[in-house]
Amino acid sequence: MAYMEDEQNEDYLFKIVLIGDSAVGKSNLLARFARDEFYPNSKSTIGVEFQTQKMNISGKEVKAQIWDTAGQERFRAVTSAYYRGAVGALVVYDISRRQTFESVTRWLNELHTHSDMDVVTILVGNKSDIKDARVVTTGEGKALAEAHGLFFIETSALASSNVAAAFETVVREIFSILSRKVMQSQDLKLKGSGWLANGKTVVLQSDEKQEAGTKTGWCCSQ
Repeated sequence: MAYMEDEQNEDYLFKIVLIGDSAVGKSNLLARFARDEFYPNSKSTIGVEFQTQKMNISGKEVKAQIWDTAGQERFRAVTSAYYRGAVGALVVYDISRRQTFESVTRWLNELHTHSDMDVVTILVGNKSDIKDARVVTTGEGKALAEAHGLFFIETSALASSNVAAAFETVVREIFSILSRKVMQSQDLKLKGSGWLANGKTVVLQSDEKQEAGTKTGWCCSQ
């Protein structure tokens, strides 16, 4: 599901994916954010792993379920399936390896191809601590992000720089979009049976029971 609201605790669960070439530091970004750990000799991720991290936003407990997958080409068949249901994504490149930056467009195309809804996306230039080896400038990263309408940040999993900010930016934006759409739906329920988003009729879950119809669109797809 795009999100899940717990009836008792009013929790939200957002699925977020980490994508990018192999060895750009995706797993260490997740380890630093979820457990404040860093593994200098970490091996490439095999298949898919995920961690759940809790945040409190506007008095609501939000759970970010963050999925980390292998960047190697031989695992693409595994990674293509796990985009389903994701509402957030971190597209990561290594500022010291231009090829990983040039691969960003391909990863964005794959994300858009396999996602079943709009995805809040941030472009992450990782390993900002190795300044002497930088080959991708901050300006280049910002320009690419602006061209694709993405958030942008540079991080260092080693130095724990901007790591939390990267994940929290995505989670807070998802929550903001969801809150606006829920408010819009509540207003429009008083006037009709549905509302339009991206050219599709969206039927939301009522307070007592799910209304008839197929749920489509950003906040309620499954």
